[in-house]
Amino acid sequence: MDVPRLAAPVTGAVTRFLSGAGLLLRGLGLYVRSPGLMLLGVVPALISGALFVAAFATLLYFVDDLAALVTPFADDWAAGLRSLVRVVAGLAIVGLAGLLGVVAFTAVTLAIGDPFYEKISERVEDRLGGTPGAVEVPFWASLRRSIVDSLRLVALSALIGVPLFAAGFLPVVGQTVVPVIGAAVGGWFLALELVGAPFYRRGVRLPERRSLLRADRPTTLGFGVAVFVCFLIPLGAVLIMPAAVAGATLLARRSLGQSIQEG
Repeated sequence: MDVPRLAAPVTGAVTRFLSGAGLLLRGLGLYVRSPGLMLLGVVPALISGALFVAAFATLLYFVDDLAALVTPFADDWAAGLRSLVRVVAGLAIVGLAGLLGVVAFTAVTLAIGDPFYEKISERVEDRLGGTPGAVEVPFWASLRRSIVDSLRLVALSALIGVPLFAAGFLPVVGQTVVPVIGAAVGGWFLALELVGAPFYRRGVRLPERRSLLRADRPTTLGFGVAVFVCFLIPLGAVLIMPAAVAGATLLARRSLGQSIQEG
């Protein structure tokens, strides 16, 4: 499929960022107006959420040991300084796990709930006038491509997350600037992940959708960061995931220059 290259909107970056965040709220509104899909939309996220909560609880239980493992150079330091370094290391480990966990949670949940989220996305598209340029993609081929692309995104987020983990040791910067960068990175990868269904429906693969979203990066980041922050709230990922799928459908249509207004 030939993918149109759209010029970025002329409005300010902050306005576009807030507009992107607003797509999540609009997605929530569209989703709750389809009561038949609401329960089904939560089930996959509940399953995935239970797995990730257990994994994160295990990490927190062993975080002191992991902090000591990655800071062997501090073994012979004074007790106070050693404790400080390992607290910082523990926070960096938890931050890295949070970044990777949010992206991985989305990938796993989309794989588990593919039929449910596909139906939510289709319902949103129908409300907005259908899917221009739709292509027929067999279920198993779509699932296989989705899993491959998800693994690529998780691997890439890990490559970026490791330097952020190291930067977490920097005084002040590691506890202020780095979390903001982490949210932006996580938000970008979440947006890339979540728009998979509407783009696959049009035959658009990962490289093309990355290019389309990059054309209006502030809007993409606004949406992705809003989802990322919601996913960090306890049970937020479970409750927000279906709305995020609906909002991502709006984001995909906007990036392709298609209407996001109900007819």
